[in-house]
Amino acid sequence: MSAPPRPSLKSIPDTRTGPQAAPQAVDTTAVGEPTGAARKGVRSAVRPDPKGGDGRYPVAWLTINAPRGATPTATSKCLCGRDRSAVGQRRVLALIADHTAHRDTCPLRTPQEGRAAA
Repeated sequence: MSAPPRPSLKSIPDTRTGPQAAPQAVDTTAVGEPTGAARKGVRSAVRPDPKGGDGRYPVAWLTINAPRGATPTATSKCLCGRDRSAVGQRRVLALIADHTAHRDTCPLRTPQEGRAAA
């Protein structure tokens, strides 16, 4: 018994002579609209951006960390450049009061022109 011949490991593609055209689709019109399509589209209502907000944005942040049984800490930051921190209950309470008072004196919240005019 003899073994059948093994196929070659390389596949050699057919070489055709000259360029060939791609197959074309059946005759369809490329211009115009399909039969039965609506001529007028659906009206869309343009709604305001829901994320637009009301013009307010945060200016100052007060962060307080007071875990049970541990020393409380707090930080007060403002866009005007104010950056303060406190450690301990008494100092944290003082920083909270200072942060509240800073709201009335912050130059970003109270424009200077309004103060001079009043």
